[in-house]
Amino acid sequence: MRDAGVPWDRLRSVVLDTDGVITATASVHAQAWKEVFDAYLLDRSVSEGPPFRPFDSRWDYLLHVDGRPREEGVRGFLASRGLHLPEEAGPGERDVVTVAELAARKDRRFLDLVRRRGVRAFEGTVAFVRALRSWGVPVAAVSASRNCARVLRAARVDGLFDVTVDGVEAARLGLSPKPDPALFLEAVRRMGRDPRESAVVEDAVVGVEAGVRGGFGLVIGVDRGGVREEMVARGAHVVVSDLAELLPLSG
Repeated sequence: MRDAGVPWDRLRSVVLDTDGVITATASVHAQAWKEVFDAYLLDRSVSEGPPFRPFDSRWDYLLHVDGRPREEGVRGFLASRGLHLPEEAGPGERDVVTVAELAARKDRRFLDLVRRRGVRAFEGTVAFVRALRSWGVPVAAVSASRNCARVLRAARVDGLFDVTVDGVEAARLGLSPKPDPALFLEAVRRMGRDPRESAVVEDAVVGVEAGVRGGFGLVIGVDRGGVREEMVARGAHVVVSDLAELLPLSG
């Protein structure tokens, strides 16, 4: 592979985030969030009077929901607007909007968009993973989403990964969300490797921070949203636009 200051000879495993690194689904998540949040904000504006300010599918997504479990995304974005909702409806409170309800709406909308559009894997990432596997380096896919396995299957890349740790496993094991490195550390543990000799590949700033906190020997940022400087500031060792940049030079 290209040098790029990357200690490839010392890497014993690689962990990749799914949405935005492996599959082109970050934009689908962002659209689903926007539709759900905008509908809620508009209803609130009509009923309670505050001016309607729509969800920004770039910056609000990157800052408040990207890389986080759905419920965390709801809480984080609403808190940025000074808004708070109950976690769940109490007895007899059928019409109360809750964190759980907005999260469920987002999940339904995301799955509907996936069914209609399909899922595409990034060619550069697929080539990168295949190169790692050809050298005997185990590779893991991680995601805070509970739909990770479905997304990987839809993109026809589920067979490329030795380990998958997703939102279902995170909930079962009680793993804390990013920027806590728990998801990444669990993936490395399952591969029988040491994080100090492993790499994390992330497209989210909060994921870069998690990789640094986890003591990973290499943190690679994939900048698909104009956050290169923020990734470097959070500790990314290398930032690329696509993992194809780290493949061997042709010829």
